Amino acid sequence: MTTRGLIVAATRSGAGKTTVTLGLLAALRRRGLQVQAAKAGPDYIDPAFHTAATGRKSFNLDSWAMRPSLLDGLVGAASSDADMLVIEGVMGLFDGIESATRRTGSTADLAALLHLPVLLVVDVSGQSQSAAALVRGFSLHDPEVKIGGVVLNRVGSERHRKFVTDSIAALGVPVLGSLPRDEAITLPERHLGLVQAGEHGDLDERLARLATTVAIHVDLDAIAKLGVPPRVVEANQVAALPPPGSRIALARDAAFTFVYPHILDGWQRAGAEVVPFSPLADQPPPEHCDACWLPGGYPELHAEQLATAHKFREGLTRFAATRPVHGECGGYMVLGEVLEDAEGISHPMAGLLGHATSFAKRKLHLGYREAKLLADSPIGPSGSRLRGHEFHYAALVATGNDEPLVELADGQGQRLGAAGGRRGSVTGTFFHAIAGA
Repeated sequence: MTTRGLIVAATRSGAGKTTVTLGLLAALRRRGLQVQAAKAGPDYIDPAFHTAATGRKSFNLDSWAMRPSLLDGLVGAASSDADMLVIEGVMGLFDGIESATRRTGSTADLAALLHLPVLLVVDVSGQSQSAAALVRGFSLHDPEVKIGGVVLNRVGSERHRKFVTDSIAALGVPVLGSLPRDEAITLPERHLGLVQAGEHGDLDERLARLATTVAIHVDLDAIAKLGVPPRVVEANQVAALPPPGSRIALARDAAFTFVYPHILDGWQRAGAEVVPFSPLADQPPPEHCDACWLPGGYPELHAEQLATAHKFREGLTRFAATRPVHGECGGYMVLGEVLEDAEGISHPMAGLLGHATSFAKRKLHLGYREAKLLADSPIGPSGSRLRGHEFHYAALVATGNDEPLVELADGQGQRLGAAGGRRGSVTGTFFHAIAGA
């Protein structure tokens, strides 16, 4: 394997690792390199920005949800024809959950498992020489995790940059760049993270600005040399989930965007055909398909349009009479009776399951989940176990009388009870599946 890899991590969330990652990806691509990006942890939004910056499909790597063989297969396949592999971390470098060794979901797990150096992003606003103590601690915290270099973010002045750089250089850790404070390169956010890549009409211009900023303020040659080939033990690709059918109708538009690339790739490698359709364009699931998948997304932002999409709703009902339909998170909300938006306005949904959800009564549900399936469904046979996560603000305001689909536990194995619903061939849950346990 000739691909050189590195991990962009940070001392904490909000330090600027996505800004640095996107600028680095776009700047390296501008130099003519084939750059492959990946995202640590369960994240749907950042990989879409990676794809826009590199022109190559990004993917997720998660040490808690994915077996080592799946991680190796994904990295091996993605690195087969790239010059550089750049993995964007999640939260702070060592942040994860209490779990088995190297199964915590942290960015540090990936650095240790893949033997990749870390480019550490440090937000130095409000400090100068104290940043060296932070870098020293990160460098010594885990002997299997190598801090290969540092990029300073939100530097206030040349004097500020020199104070911080000199103090860190004394540790023997190179400072490979320093980005100035500049709100013009900050991407807007909403309640589940960044505003999605497809919603930025000026995304190309934003990425070009980031590439130019990074090219000016960061030593791209040194960063390219920092990368090393990732350590891959098992290069064979392993399916994360079995395909739910041979032709899968996949809802895909601005309301349904949250589906993991590694799952779709696994279905297609297994011989399944994925057929996209748009509920927002009032399209029903294509009749020649034998399964329908409604992924998560932002249906709450499009509830009125979905409520009036009669061809979609009627076609979904016809489809569900003879073939399996599954909804994840946002898709699960759309399968219910009612979706109440943030203004408290109720919109009728498909009514194929009996629950109702609300964004007027917001409550954050966030964390890793292990699910045991209580019945056969498109995400697996009865009794099988899956790993994934929940991340939503919707509240169940009516549970209905459907049988539950899964028995859930959190990332530490604490039981959370039954969840989701099933009725006939229709199933759904807030749980996002990542891979088999």
